[in-house]
Amino acid sequence: MTPFDNIGVDISVVLGTTHIPIHQLLRMGRGAVIELDARESDDVQILANDVPVATGQVVLRGDRIGITITEVLLRAPGFRPRDNVRSL
Repeated sequence: MTPFDNIGVDISVVLGTTHIPIHQLLRMGRGAVIELDARESDDVQILANDVPVATGQVVLRGDRIGITITEVLLRAPGFRPRDNVRSL
């Protein structure tokens, strides 16, 4: 077992973005649809702990949704190590 085996990473995928007024957001109810600035064929952004690490494509397998990684970012744009992180 290596020291890295028990480190957790939050993974998130950004499908698209939009801007809407807060009053419109507050009026939305269950089943409301928010239109994004992306098309079905656009790449999605994959984040690890809120840092961009890759891009990918959405894939459907039966009733499951997944992401196929199309590009791994060698270093996230604008990434700066935090001062409070110590080296191993």
